[in-house]
Amino acid sequence: MKVSAFLRKTAKKNDTDSQATIYFRLRDKNKDFKSASELVINPNHWSQEKQGYKDRVALISDDEKIKLKNDIQNIVSVITQNYSEDVNAEWLSEQIDKYHHPDKYKTQEQIVAETKLTFEQLLEEFLLKHKLSEVRKKNFRVIKRALLRYELYVRATKRGQKSFILNIDNVTPDTLSDMWDFFENEHKYFELYPSIYEQIPEKRTPKPRGKNTLIDCFCRIRTFFLWCYDKRRTQNRPFDQFRIDECTYGTPIYITLEERDKLLEKDLSEYKQVEIQRDIFVFQSLIGCRIGDLYRMTKRNIIDDAIEYIPRKTKDGNPITVRVPLNDKAKAILEKYKDYTGDKILPFISEQKYNDAIKKAFELAEINRIVTILDPLTNEEVKKPLYEVVSSHMARRTFIGNIYKKVKDPNLIGALSGHKEGSKAFNRYREIDEDMKKELVNLLD
Repeated sequence: MKVSAFLRKTAKKNDTDSQATIYFRLRDKNKDFKSASELVINPNHWSQEKQGYKDRVALISDDEKIKLKNDIQNIVSVITQNYSEDVNAEWLSEQIDKYHHPDKYKTQEQIVAETKLTFEQLLEEFLLKHKLSEVRKKNFRVIKRALLRYELYVRATKRGQKSFILNIDNVTPDTLSDMWDFFENEHKYFELYPSIYEQIPEKRTPKPRGKNTLIDCFCRIRTFFLWCYDKRRTQNRPFDQFRIDECTYGTPIYITLEERDKLLEKDLSEYKQVEIQRDIFVFQSLIGCRIGDLYRMTKRNIIDDAIEYIPRKTKDGNPITVRVPLNDKAKAILEKYKDYTGDKILPFISEQKYNDAIKKAFELAEINRIVTILDPLTNEEVKKPLYEVVSSHMARRTFIGNIYKKVKDPNLIGALSGHKEGSKAFNRYREIDEDMKKELVNLLD
């Protein structure tokens, strides 16, 4: 088998401008195939014997001569090395094209391997290409910053790891366990290694993370790893051997209708801002929306004696419009603030100040029933008065819990609360009504 280069075009004696395509010829027994390459040369400069430039061609630089010679030799080598007896003319053309355009023939795995992104770049690609709501993107960015701080923490504390970087292919279940420890104790490391937080800061000082928060963080990290696997960014699946527990929730705490009315009727005129936020809390408990959805509401959300809105949780996935009719109490609160000139439906303040104000309102109204909750850090049961544990989310639970007492249809309630059909959230509300429990036990008398 022999492979050689040749020209099909000639040029006049003094023509130094014309260019001719260099062809390759493969001969073996009864085979004689020819195919064009993308290499060119002036016919008067070509030496068939040398398979390249003639000697003493002054118009061409030595670098150009060497490059053409190498290209020809490389193509001959490719054809020779890959040759088999069953090849045809099309195969010859493909081998030459592969040499000129290797990227056209690379597999997805080869492309991924050659364009390997850093862990941080992969996270950014995930945030850009994976369908996420803005709220979830924000949550992922918090986790991303924590993971980058974990890199710095390992460099600062682990012997022989001063050049440590997170690599999507090298993360193991042991790495995940070490990450868990870092996430769990980050509030301590903030004090011990301040330089880490100077490089990758947070707006707020890190606080202890409870188990449910850690579970949520690592479920998100797992989602990122599964996305990388699905997109062939890695073959690594460390979460297959890293168990994440289910979140543990206590029975939902909410106020009764009597407690709500007691709160609403309490004279708070001496505490004007507390009074306003008390009214907003009661209004929220009458329409059942999440705090984020409430804060986005404007007067345009009031349509024909009802509130209409698209919950943010569904907006980027399967958007649904929730319509909640306004009862007399809700209408009275809106009437009370009809002269409010802002665009929002009610005079909101920051969520943290809102939570502080409603705690104060509960305390002043003596809403002090002792309730049992799960401590988010220890996961142990603790007993506290309602005014210490109330937050904006209790308004939503009050709406759901009191309706659930009357109507045991989760889908019907979900049409008002914005829960998706089949939501597990209602499972916890089945344990809440002490009166119902007593009635059931009394059936045995």
